[in-house]
Amino acid sequence: MKAYKDMNKDELLTLKAALEEEYKVEESKGHNLNMARGKPGFSQLDLAMPMLDVVNSSSDMRTVLGNDTRNYGDLDGIGECRKLMADMMGVKKDNVVVCGNSSLNIMYDTVSRSMTKGVNGSTPWCKLDKVKFLCPVPGYDRHFAITEFFGIEMINIPLYDNGPDMDMVEKYVNSDPAVKGIWCVPKYSNPTGISYSDEVIKRFANLKPAAEDFRIYWDNAYCIHHLYDDMQDEILNILDECEKAGNPDMVYIFSSTSKISFPGSGVSAVASSLANIDFIEAQMTIQTIGHDKINQLRHSRFFKNIDGLKAHMKLHAELLRPKFEAVLNTLESELSGLEIGTWIKPRGGYFISFDALPGCAKNIVAKCKALGVVLTGAGATFPYGKDPQDSNIRIAPSFPTPEEMEAAAKVFVLCVKLASVEKLLQDM
Repeated sequence: MKAYKDMNKDELLTLKAALEEEYKVEESKGHNLNMARGKPGFSQLDLAMPMLDVVNSSSDMRTVLGNDTRNYGDLDGIGECRKLMADMMGVKKDNVVVCGNSSLNIMYDTVSRSMTKGVNGSTPWCKLDKVKFLCPVPGYDRHFAITEFFGIEMINIPLYDNGPDMDMVEKYVNSDPAVKGIWCVPKYSNPTGISYSDEVIKRFANLKPAAEDFRIYWDNAYCIHHLYDDMQDEILNILDECEKAGNPDMVYIFSSTSKISFPGSGVSAVASSLANIDFIEAQMTIQTIGHDKINQLRHSRFFKNIDGLKAHMKLHAELLRPKFEAVLNTLESELSGLEIGTWIKPRGGYFISFDALPGCAKNIVAKCKALGVVLTGAGATFPYGKDPQDSNIRIAPSFPTPEEMEAAAKVFVLCVKLASVEKLLQDM
């Protein structure tokens, strides 16, 4: 099959008629498949079920230091859980605060705190005329939702296969004091699956912000979420690099066990410089008596250490890999050479990012939905839900079974083909 763009009008019309017949066949199958969000599947959740038996009514509820997890104390998290999360994030325990089940909650609190109390003594953002955030795109919709909620102006930064456009990042950060932050998913990025290169991370660490309260919001959500044993991305430690560059306070690192244990009942953590941690904890003493230490104990005893976490994630990979490959193999076999879409084969994370012909994403998502295959809304991977090219689509293969993903992928490529033909005919 030759590239669609090389077809004449008659060829495209003939192809369109054939694709519409295929569409009717799929319509009759009554699909009910959802790959809108990166939810772990049932089999993944089952992996952590033994954790619920680790702590019971006859258990010793004390930490290794002898603190009673049923009582007050350990505002920054029990020591063994701080060590577990620190090792997962690649930082020192003293730089970590363990919180509740959601790292998104910590990110929201961090932005909220900056709005009302400033950053380590700087002017609260709510008192400034303008506050801006840089947003590598395509990116994580919930990041953008936080900054939009607080009325922060968001600026699109192109995301390449080695990280954000650092020329643009440096230009904005180093010259505009209204730029207070940048959202980053540095490893197996949501949704593209790329990981930041050493050069990009070093350029981040060596930024010279015009604003003293500029911070990098480093959401390392997929730090140990590899799909393959023999192909694993590794990235530099941003906290170490910032310290080397003389910018120790410039970054907040966020992570959680949401896609390791239970999304609704995991543990999350923030890591940063000691100065930043002190400022965070000063608010936490007002905000809460402490987070769920029994859950922290449960996680610590179940995983034991970083090796236990890594072994557990290998089990996740064995379940996820066939689902990713079902999608990727279908994209490769059905769309290669047609020049109507591009995609990256990720080595980890939770998503596959697909770029359709400009002006086609909304139509593709709508066509899939009409056939019973639900995708993340077109535009969701951009601030304000507005993809300037109407091109990017995020595919989340984790929740359905491999067989369901194969069926969903076939529906997806059919809709890509049909929407592309319609677009090309429209442009003639």
